[in-house]
Order: sequence, then structure tokens, then C-alpha cells
Amino acid sequence: MSDAKLTALDLPPETPTPDDIKRYFEVCEEKLGMIPNVLAAYAFSSDRLRAFSQMYNALMLGESELSKAEREMIAVAVSAENHCFYCLVAHGAAVRQLTGDPALAETIAANYRHADLEPRQRAMLDFAVKMTKASNTIEEADREALRAAGFSNRAIWDIAEVAGFFNMTNRVSSAVGMRPNEAYHGMAR
Repeated sequence: MSDAKLTALDLPPETPTPDDIKRYFEVCEEKLGMIPNVLAAYAFSSDRLRAFSQMYNALMLGESELSKAEREMIAVAVSAENHCFYCLVAHGAAVRQLTGDPALAETIAANYRHADLEPRQRAMLDFAVKMTKASNTIEEADREALRAAGFSNRAIWDIAEVAGFFNMTNRVSSAVGMRPNEAYHGMAR
């Protein structure tokens, strides 16, 4: 698998590349040692790349009662349910890095129900997966189960928003045949 073919669509990047996008890609190279293929794929439209990145950064890196590792666990559990190759590989690497536990990341990717999770994390992933399978069936009892596990209403919003974001990105990624960067496969192992 090569990083050269980002998606099955091969949309060319916008030219010229806007200066803010060039800087963003330089920061990615500096911090990650690569430009994630999802960002390179979105480079066909600087407006869409900015919108995608802003939402991702707000949800995954912004202020939240959820730890970054918990947000990545949601990404992996949702992506496993949706069979999203890109996100399973990329966010599985993030779970490995943030937790230092490769087995945990791989178990969540295979079936989070078999992972050694805290009750709080289990409740969080139960909710995210139920939302993924049938969001219209979420009831007050589901939110109450999260409150009983120690989540505030704001944290419940964050769980729902992270799960919703990954449901969207999983579907786009799968539909366009997005491929993960090779580097993700070996990270934090």
C-alpha cells in the first residue's frame, strides 16, 4: 500500500496551495512526521479542508471532560462498527500512542466489549456504538446510564459529537476508498 494513491477518486490538490494550508501541512510534518492522507485528500478544496480540520481539532484536541485517549477510543469503536479501514488504522495508532497499550487499541478495533476498560469507558463506548447502529433509539435511559457512570451533560454532548463526526468521516472515507498512511501501521507498537 502506497501513500501515493490517497483515494479511489484522485482529486488533484487546489493550486496554488493557500499559504495557511501550506503552513498547516508543515506543522503536520513537524509534529507527526507526515501529512495524514485524510488532510491531503481534502486538499482539493481549501474551504473543505479548513472546515474538516477545524471540526476535528475542536472535537479531538479541544477542551473536554473526555481525555484525548477516550475520544480516540470512541473513534476506534465507531470505526470498527462501520468497518472504516482508514480510521481503524489511523485512530488505532492514536489509542496505542496515548495509552501505551497496543493490545487495548487492537481489542477495541476488533470488539471493544472484550477490552479491559473502566466501567466509565465501557458506558461511553456502549453509547457511541448504539448511536452508530441506531441513533434514533437513544432514550433518556441511555443518557442516564452515562450520568451514572460519571459523565456530565456536557461530556455526553462530547461523546455524541465525537461519535457523530466519526460516523460521517467513516462513511466518506469508505465511499472514496481513502487509504491510511503506511506510517500508522507501525506506530506505538
